[in-house]
Amino acid sequence: MKQKQGFRFGMFLVTIGIVYGDIGTSPLYVMKSIVEGNGGINQINEQFIIGSLSLVIWTITLLTTIKYVLIAMKADNHGEGGIFSLYALVKDFGKWLILPAMLGGAALLADGVLTPAVTVTTAVEGLRSIESMNRFLGSGQWKVVAITLLIITLLFSVQHAGTSRIGKAFGPVMLLWFSFLGVTGLVHVLELPVVLKAFNPIYAVQILLSPYNKLGFMILGSVFLATTGAEALYSDMGHVGRENVYFSWPFVKLCLIANYMGQGAWIIRNQANTALLALEDMNPFFLMLPGLLRPFAVVLSAAAAIIASQALITGSYTLVSEAIRLDLLPHLEIRYPADTKGQLYIGVVNTVLWIGCSAIVLYFRSGARIEAAYGLAITVTMLMTTLLISVYLRKCRHRTLLSFVVLLVFGMIEAVFFISSLSKFTHGGYVTVIVTLLLLILMIIWYRGTQLEKKYSTRLPIREHIPSLKALHEDTEIPLLAHNLVYLEGGADPEVMDRDILYSILDKDSKRAQAYWFVSVNVLNDPDTMNYQLETYDTDFIYRIRLNLGFRCSQRINVYLRQIVQDLQARGELPRQDKKYSIYGGSTVGTFKFCIIHKNVNTKTELSSLDEFILNAKYSIRKAAGSKVKWYGLDTSSLILEYVPLIVGGDSGRGRIRRAETEDLEALEA
Repeated sequence: MKQKQGFRFGMFLVTIGIVYGDIGTSPLYVMKSIVEGNGGINQINEQFIIGSLSLVIWTITLLTTIKYVLIAMKADNHGEGGIFSLYALVKDFGKWLILPAMLGGAALLADGVLTPAVTVTTAVEGLRSIESMNRFLGSGQWKVVAITLLIITLLFSVQHAGTSRIGKAFGPVMLLWFSFLGVTGLVHVLELPVVLKAFNPIYAVQILLSPYNKLGFMILGSVFLATTGAEALYSDMGHVGRENVYFSWPFVKLCLIANYMGQGAWIIRNQANTALLALEDMNPFFLMLPGLLRPFAVVLSAAAAIIASQALITGSYTLVSEAIRLDLLPHLEIRYPADTKGQLYIGVVNTVLWIGCSAIVLYFRSGARIEAAYGLAITVTMLMTTLLISVYLRKCRHRTLLSFVVLLVFGMIEAVFFISSLSKFTHGGYVTVIVTLLLLILMIIWYRGTQLEKKYSTRLPIREHIPSLKALHEDTEIPLLAHNLVYLEGGADPEVMDRDILYSILDKDSKRAQAYWFVSVNVLNDPDTMNYQLETYDTDFIYRIRLNLGFRCSQRINVYLRQIVQDLQARGELPRQDKKYSIYGGSTVGTFKFCIIHKNVNTKTELSSLDEFILNAKYSIRKAAGSKVKWYGLDTSSLILEYVPLIVGGDSGRGRIRRAETEDLEALEA
């Protein structure tokens, strides 16, 4: 059942605070980038500005409103959005669909590293529009960089509180921000209403071919920055609910367009102002404001920039969580600070993003240089999303004509944006490409490694091995390892068992216990549910447990098992386990040993060199990502760690050795 969240004003504020940060701060740099790309304010005229505004307006309308808000957001997976949720809906219609999903997801995660860097740096640089602050910052950039790094560090340090609390704190600020955008822009539009002509899409087409546009189609690389937050909007849908996005987007869009048009009107009126040519960083967003209002605007824009980063951070958590479920990334510890499953926190992702953002700021050191790298990766994500949406419409919704229209129209538009953004490659876009490729390689390694593990894994009927387990259980000549021997088993079918677990118990240092436990964890959509399902195979020493835990419940398996042991003993389904010696006195619950099995690759197997490399790389990644010991809160003193070969037998599959006969030896001697 889909998770549906109705509209509430409190959630409206959360939506404003979480979802629109990225797209909401675009006015800080879009018109600035367009003017700089054309040679400066003395190289533009009214026709150029109206055409550029028309491109911005219709880009936001086509890509954000129509594609994402009206089409993509209906393709939700149990209330969750984003490219991986979309892939989960269509993955059964073609194995090749994993490629656009991985490429788009990697590009969006790479964009999440750049967004906080570009928005916060640009906002801090707005201090230069205030004369006293400009003197304080001086001619270098090290103070700007230091302030930016401090803000980014504070932002990532509060993520553990959860997006609901953050959204409630950020919501009023962003409501003020969008209102500020709308009002300040509208003032300049009323002074020069000619900019209203930009609503006519003909001017958008004309400017692409106009001699006044020195960049030609490459101007779209700057225009595209106005809609870079659209993909994050789709990814953040699970945090706030679709209805809240529907209700809030018209308000946000009107405020954005009003501000863009206000900046355009100011630029037209000041195109002959020679004093502006002397400015090192000419930003129309700040300069169109009265001098007394600029300090307030700088502070408010800095706050909005922080919140802009939030949209990509929360979207990154969602993306990684979905990638884990699809076996595209290693299992990581996920925390749920709120009662809504869509609101989550992943500590490893938070740390990696913080390090990445800080490195980007230190490497580029200025907002203009980061802007050059910004936007290239997100065009790739949008293209891949368009491809998956067309498959979804055709296969899931049976809207064949609409699917071809979406693929043709949006595919062509985004392809043009991608080609125009390629001009940024040598100016910093290569950084985004490198990060995207690294993430893509990580996903490919993990996905292919998982496929190989499934190919070579063996599951045995457990009931056929119960007599052997019973004999071991009753064999008093073998020392008792523990009262309870626990294995973590991920299979859903209770009738089969991973061969490696049975091998560990029976063959590898035969492990005698009073009770054998095979435990799997199933995370539920409900936050607080805790129950379990039990299969005993008509024995009193083998227990298959499926723990059904709400997503907010702690996954401390040792605590739950102790409670289950007491529960089963009370019902007579488990014999007493006499533990004589304890600082707490005697106990009927005995000792526990948890056995964790890791697979490794033999030195000689039937695997190709590439597959062997991929598996070894996957196991190295898994080791770096963390272990089940930490996720499940296991006591290391009660832990048995074993390594087993993925493929048993090495090269034995290539031929069975036999005893040499006399005629064989004679033939060899001859």
